[in-house]
Amino acid sequence: MSLSAEVPLAPDPNGPGSSASGGSDGRKPRPQPARPLVVTGGIAAGAAAASGLAVLITLTAIGWITAPHVGIGTGLGGVLRTAAMLWLVAHHVGFTVRGAGRIGLLPLGLVLLPGALLAMAGRWVVRVGNVTRLRHVGYAAIALALPYALLAGALAVASGTAVAAPSLLQAVVAAFLLALVAGGLGGARGLAPWSRLASLMPARPRSIVMGMLGSAAILAAAGAVLAGASLAVHLPEVKVASDALAPGVGGAALLLLAQLAYIPNAIIWAVAYTLGPGFAFGTGTVVAPTGSALGAVPVFPMLAAMPVGARPGGPGWVPVAVLALPYLAGVFAGVVTVRIAPTPVIEAAPLWGFAAGTAAGLLAGLAAAFAGGPLGNGRLASVGPSGVQVGLVAILELGITAALSAAGANWLILRRAQRRFRGAALIDPQPPPDPLLPPDQRDEGDDAHGHRIYVNPWAADE
Repeated sequence: MSLSAEVPLAPDPNGPGSSASGGSDGRKPRPQPARPLVVTGGIAAGAAAASGLAVLITLTAIGWITAPHVGIGTGLGGVLRTAAMLWLVAHHVGFTVRGAGRIGLLPLGLVLLPGALLAMAGRWVVRVGNVTRLRHVGYAAIALALPYALLAGALAVASGTAVAAPSLLQAVVAAFLLALVAGGLGGARGLAPWSRLASLMPARPRSIVMGMLGSAAILAAAGAVLAGASLAVHLPEVKVASDALAPGVGGAALLLLAQLAYIPNAIIWAVAYTLGPGFAFGTGTVVAPTGSALGAVPVFPMLAAMPVGARPGGPGWVPVAVLALPYLAGVFAGVVTVRIAPTPVIEAAPLWGFAAGTAAGLLAGLAAAFAGGPLGNGRLASVGPSGVQVGLVAILELGITAALSAAGANWLILRRAQRRFRGAALIDPQPPPDPLLPPDQRDEGDDAHGHRIYVNPWAADE
């Protein structure tokens, strides 16, 4: 389907009607020729990577000046390598530290920086490349993602040192996927608003996608509220951990930025907590609604908000309410699915609800897999929720609840439709007149147990 996203016309400086020719004959200016997607994709990839690096270099330089004891690096070269490493971390690229092991617990909040830049880059590629059809946005996204992945691989090679070395393969793959998704979404948004793009989808897939997104939004909101409440309850412990670090003014600002970057991780951990499996912080540990078993925890203020104790604290209804939140999300997914696309086949409604709940469960498992990771070798090799466990439990809880709620909501919709139809029949029970029959005449139709009466309207004339 063709969407309106044409490149603005640029007047020819040497053509008729321009200031150079000294006249205006009212002719339309010729359109500016579109650049090849290979060229525009390379330019956009370089601009997005350079913009992200510029932001991180600025923050790293500020931290190096105000808090030199945090170990950012020695000299300008160390600052640049640290900024390049942070840029790779923002793309969820892990690295290996000599003597400590692999570091994979990365802040998901940093992904917003390259994601936003790549979305703007994809929109620019679509506009400058004169892409006017939605199915061609994929070519623009690939033209952006390929050079961006090459730049990420080059930075991974250049930023590696004898102490810390990022994963080259992970840098290329993660950068390509992020640029493909974010650039594609930005390019599609450049063609039309989100509401119009959603209307292009068939009703059934759109209902499943909207049900999945609605359920995920409820889970995310519940996780944010739960994480914030735990932080407020354990505020004294958080203050003690902050005082123990004694970061100073500059270090306190960097510490605050680091905690803000880990907020999405905390929300996903809280979602895993509400689903039941919880999360771990070290081998043999667990933090779940039924109780927690923790060992030694690194000194980081946000980690002080984790609940401790073999039994959950507070009133007894709190764990029950926490465990009931995923079922509320499943009910919402099922209702939204059938509200967008109800089905006259009663047996099909639970299947569509289960599909929406399953999609939301898979999304929760994928988010849980990215929210955790190792913090070196030994006991901290297992940190965060298990993506497999969270995904399976979420599919069961959300999928079954969404199937039941979809069946009930679809039955109510059909029943209301039948009532409206019967009410309309009672108000106007007479069928509309047949234009082929003379006035005051009516086709009685066939009756299986009766007979048909034929009336000759012209009998009087004869």
